[in-house]
Amino acid sequence: MKIVKAELLMVDLKPKVKRTDAMQSFESQETPILKLTTESGEVGVGYTYTIGTGGSSIIALLKDHLLPKLIGRDSSMIQEIWQSLLVSTHATSVGAITSLSLAAIDTALWDLKCKRLNQPLYKVAGGAKSKLRLYTTEGGWLHLSTEELVRDALDVKSKGFCGSKIKIGSPNMNRDIERLEAVRKAVGDDYVIMTDCNQALKLSDAKQRASLLEHTVLSWIEEPFLAHDVSSHKQLAESTTIPVAVGESIYSIQHFKEYLENQAASIIQVDVARIGGITPWLKVAHMAECFNTLVCPHFLMELHISLCCAIENSKWLEYIPQLDTITLDKVKIEDGFAYPPQEPGLGIKWDWDMIYKETLVQHIIQ
Repeated sequence: MKIVKAELLMVDLKPKVKRTDAMQSFESQETPILKLTTESGEVGVGYTYTIGTGGSSIIALLKDHLLPKLIGRDSSMIQEIWQSLLVSTHATSVGAITSLSLAAIDTALWDLKCKRLNQPLYKVAGGAKSKLRLYTTEGGWLHLSTEELVRDALDVKSKGFCGSKIKIGSPNMNRDIERLEAVRKAVGDDYVIMTDCNQALKLSDAKQRASLLEHTVLSWIEEPFLAHDVSSHKQLAESTTIPVAVGESIYSIQHFKEYLENQAASIIQVDVARIGGITPWLKVAHMAECFNTLVCPHFLMELHISLCCAIENSKWLEYIPQLDTITLDKVKIEDGFAYPPQEPGLGIKWDWDMIYKETLVQHIIQ
């Protein structure tokens, strides 16, 4: 089970649709991919991502510092490896680059573990359910017109999707309200609508918008403030009936603990890459269950479908296709439900011919 080789690659995946929110428009998704090989010839594949910047920094941290520490290690000691690598990077932890780098390693180790057990990830990690409802973000970007938002929501509703996430945070508050009211009127009361502020609001602004939007019956208001600002999230949560959601910009278990203890969020959106891998993701999910709090993760649906089906307190999966151009199949979706892969491992069928064709960076450590 000893690791004898690590191969590190990076591709840049371009979004298929224009994606804009209140803070940014991203046109690039740098995706480091890691292959770990054991002395018996087993291969585990993991990955991570950035939105437009930071990919080369992740590659450098992995190549220069983390991957050399893996050679000769027992690949089955996942928790020990994760903790020792975190300690070895104490000067850069907690932080995005470190967590994203650890995620590439940790997901590869879990892929090895599940393949060794000849079981899919969702069963090895818990096996709580066999499918999950989907909501979509792909038709809810901030630059879209009200008519485009309505058309997309009606289209995905007809396909069985449970809801849509719509970006808010326009300089003109009335534009946000008009867009959401139009979608609610079109789709009816049985369709869920989420909103995402992408950390763009101030407390007074968020309170006012939430007050004016309560009648539209929103499933959550996401990231109204900067992720470190627990206090503002708590104050907003106390002032509105709309659930507050956070998590995509949080990089440590302890930070999630602070939100939960302070009742500053009632939807936890832990991201498997940004938290540092499957190992810490499961800890956050189970901690949230202890606080009777839902987990509805951010992005990475190809991996999160398995993790959401491993835990009891998941409810919705975010539909944003990420890996279509470098995989041989897609997430199974039927009547608005996503189904976890049944193949041993992470269940992602990588298109290695395409990956090597599109590779920007390649390093081998052994």
